[in-house]
Amino acid sequence: MGVDFAFLDSGTGGIPYMLSLKEKVPNASCVYLGDTAHFPYGQKTQKEVAAAAAQAVRLMQKKWKPKTLIVACNTISVTALDDLRARFPSLPIVGTVPAIKLAAKVTANKRVGLLATNATVRHPYSQKLIEDFASDCAVFKRGDPDLIEFIEKKLFTASREERMAAVRPAVDYFASNDCDTIILGCTHFTHIADDIQAAAGDKVRVIDSREGVANQALRVFPGQVPGQDAAQTDGSAGSKGAALLGQEKKSSQGQAVSQDKNAPADKSFFFTAATREQEEEYRAMCARFGIPYGGLV
Repeated sequence: MGVDFAFLDSGTGGIPYMLSLKEKVPNASCVYLGDTAHFPYGQKTQKEVAAAAAQAVRLMQKKWKPKTLIVACNTISVTALDDLRARFPSLPIVGTVPAIKLAAKVTANKRVGLLATNATVRHPYSQKLIEDFASDCAVFKRGDPDLIEFIEKKLFTASREERMAAVRPAVDYFASNDCDTIILGCTHFTHIADDIQAAAGDKVRVIDSREGVANQALRVFPGQVPGQDAAQTDGSAGSKGAALLGQEKKSSQGQAVSQDKNAPADKSFFFTAATREQEEEYRAMCARFGIPYGGLV
């Protein structure tokens, strides 16, 4: 049968995106792969990103046969999404791109910060999003590989003081440019959205694309109900969730249980490479979020 939704990122960044979707459709079965063997994607060429992502998708198809794939990685999405869709035409694939359109709507002073990987801030696609949806805004871009490295390898065992020190350079950069809105343009940053918000203060809005990605994943799911109304299309689980995911059962803990005996435990986190120290970090993350630790694949 396969899992309903599979999530792909270079590491742990897309976990909040998976949990956001699960809030909408608790009965959906999900699995997560962090392609840590190729971390960080944001420092690679477009060709390298496309090749690594395609290799990961082939692995996910072989092991879990997902019905829909969510690329919970801005870098893969802006550099290789079209390539993945061409390579895997029968698999619905949802990308994750910076929430520039939303930022342009909510900013009061038209000064917006984009915090992302180097690959995302430099890519022409990001500039096109700015031109299409935020042409009346000044957008200040910051690639921050050091912060991404911290999140992937140290965050879940770090103290609050260490977390705040890690986000301070980015927050100070956007403050120096009088930005009243900060876009989290790398999924890793959603893990520390609260820390960034605390450091930036109440007058700054910190936004990401979790809501839009979850809604789009539900729209393209191959079992979606024909003729569903606008409310359902907008992403409410409603009868749509029950209809398209009615084949799932729930465990006594409320997690989805696939009827496929070979399927992984719901919300399992897997990775493609890790040192012993990184494995401990991943175990700590899984414990924090209450998700199964799947381990190395």
